[in-house]
Amino acid sequence: MDVTRRASGKWIIDFGTEMSKDDAMLYEQPFEIVHALVRPMRENVRRANHRNNWWIHGEARPGMRRALASLSRYIVTPRVAKHRLFALLDSAVLPDCQLVVIARDDDTTFGVLHSRFHELWSLRMGTFLGVGNDPRYTPSTTFETFPFPEGLTPNIPAADYAADPRAQAIAAAAARLNELRENWLNPADLVVRVPEVVPGYPDRVLPKDEAAARELAKRTLTNLYNARPAWLDNAHKALDEAVAEAYGWGDDWRAGLLTDDEILARLFRLNQERAGSA
Repeated sequence: MDVTRRASGKWIIDFGTEMSKDDAMLYEQPFEIVHALVRPMRENVRRANHRNNWWIHGEARPGMRRALASLSRYIVTPRVAKHRLFALLDSAVLPDCQLVVIARDDDTTFGVLHSRFHELWSLRMGTFLGVGNDPRYTPSTTFETFPFPEGLTPNIPAADYAADPRAQAIAAAAARLNELRENWLNPADLVVRVPEVVPGYPDRVLPKDEAAARELAKRTLTNLYNARPAWLDNAHKALDEAVAEAYGWGDDWRAGLLTDDEILARLFRLNQERAGSA
């Protein structure tokens, strides 16, 4: 909900993935909170690791942490959401199980994922969940099978294609989309940015007054995409055109030949070609 609505600004006690209980005790107040609130619940769980290491997060995800360690930010998308949204989070934010994490920080990857091409693929290859029948992003069928533009695939470091004009065009369009969204979510006339008490963490974004707080409560990514104002639609169209060019389909995109079915058909052919050559 911090992604689709407003950031809650909550802190979480995190002793990492391997800290011993003796070392955790040195952080006296956080340890006491976990001892009082977490330990009683963990004492009766089935999994021995969860019972015995009750001060460590149940699923601490050491592999994910290693993948994010060198990044200043990373890409996320909610597992289940009305709109297939992607966002960039500061590396100081610890994601929970309701977010799918992509360990990339480059605007090119962010742009390809937030394009119409990947959105259509994820809707077709994913599942649906809940009363609202909201789309569910399943990485094994949506991300891992998606045929990125040749030369811009996630197994290639972003630095290796930084000089590629296709990558630069996508990155510029994606950065502009993100800038416009952030300006709408937290406009300068409604918020103040206060340095966090702990150095190294993002500034705290606070409403200027009560009227600003009421207005900001309405400014969520879900509400933005429900309304889809012209500026947002234009930003996505610019991004989609840049991604189409990366596939070599720019002329067909501008000619209006790339219907949703045609896009899916072309992506499927790419998927099959690459699977056959693997």
